[in-house]
Amino acid sequence: MLSNLTKYNLILASQSPRRQELLRGLNIPFSVQAIDVEENYPAEIPVEEIPRYLAEKKADAYSLDENTMLITADTIVCLDKKVLEKPRDKADAVRMLSGLSGKTHEVITGVCIRTRAKRKTFSEISRVRFAELTPEEIEFYVENYRPYDKAGAYGIQEWIGYIGVEHIEGSFYNIMGLPIQRLYVELKEWE
Repeated sequence: MLSNLTKYNLILASQSPRRQELLRGLNIPFSVQAIDVEENYPAEIPVEEIPRYLAEKKADAYSLDENTMLITADTIVCLDKKVLEKPRDKADAVRMLSGLSGKTHEVITGVCIRTRAKRKTFSEISRVRFAELTPEEIEFYVENYRPYDKAGAYGIQEWIGYIGVEHIEGSFYNIMGLPIQRLYVELKEWE
């Protein structure tokens, strides 16, 4: 599948093990090459455009040759139009999860596919409804899992997702950090 990509050396520009796992699921060869890019954005940018902006900013940090295709992504969690970044510490993670408890929030992932000659950027939005979480459940998750490298302080594929997620509207994999079905379609249509 995706024989149209054989002329490219595909690079996933992400240190996220979840994104790497999802892209491996497409059964196409790729390498991982991430550089540090400051993930800041203009204050006036609409929330739903932030992930696309950051994915493009990451893509622009790379110098590409003719045979390279680069995939970059950025995911944010929004509650009431407020962005929940990666938590700074335990107290911040507890605060975020307490805020998500019993509410619906949005997870938005922006993806940029770039070659030297072409660029395609898109984003996907998933809505996630959390059950009411007890302080003990939140504490257990924060103590036993790794919320610190995840926007919104949670991984849907972890314990908190098993016990807390009541309803999803949109792509599950988008919530993990890469809307893999949409990415497949975009790659399949690449000329």
